[in-house]
Amino acid sequence: MRQPLNRALAALLTLTLGFVIYSQVVALGGAQALDNEVRRAFGGLWVPSLQLLFQGIAVLGGIEVTTVVGAGLAVYLWRGGFRDEALALLALPVGVAVELVYKRLLFHPMPILPHPDGPSLSVLLERGPLAAGNSYPSGHMVRTVVVYGLVAFVVHRLSPPGWFRRLAIPAAAVMIAGMAFDRLYLGVHWESDVVGGLLVGGLALAAAVAWLDRPRVPR
Repeated sequence: MRQPLNRALAALLTLTLGFVIYSQVVALGGAQALDNEVRRAFGGLWVPSLQLLFQGIAVLGGIEVTTVVGAGLAVYLWRGGFRDEALALLALPVGVAVELVYKRLLFHPMPILPHPDGPSLSVLLERGPLAAGNSYPSGHMVRTVVVYGLVAFVVHRLSPPGWFRRLAIPAAAVMIAGMAFDRLYLGVHWESDVVGGLLVGGLALAAAVAWLDRPRVPR
């Protein structure tokens, strides 16, 4: 138990430092050139008939779906007798809080939208009248990494051996990669926003895993 815990804590420390350093690079304009190159590259991939598909993918990372999935996982753990473990889902609001703080503090104007995003309350929060006008980090990426990463972790730990258990982590990885591609394909975020969201989501997920892998006191 101690070895997985140490790995989770090491990942948490690494991701936290990586996010702080990368955020400084973004704030100083160090990611602007790559942002523009990636945006041009994805602009050349645009196929109008795929717009609805990618809007549907975006919905999976919205506040509504990720909140329902996260709450469902917390209820599952609670009813299964893992009441302390259910607290790991607090990683979701913590990750969202970090996202919102950086959206207020770090000047990183959002891209001009070439294509509409998927319908979600998060779009109103990020681009509505109360928004700060900044797009770093991507909230969709934060929520996707935390929620679907935790679902995969719990399934891998609690499910009996079989294909469902083996596919849990690869499925989460595909989901996260798909959301990253979606953010860039729709042009609603810069490449640096996506990287920042991956780092915030990753550190929140690492904190949750460290909590789940903590040493237990025998009752």
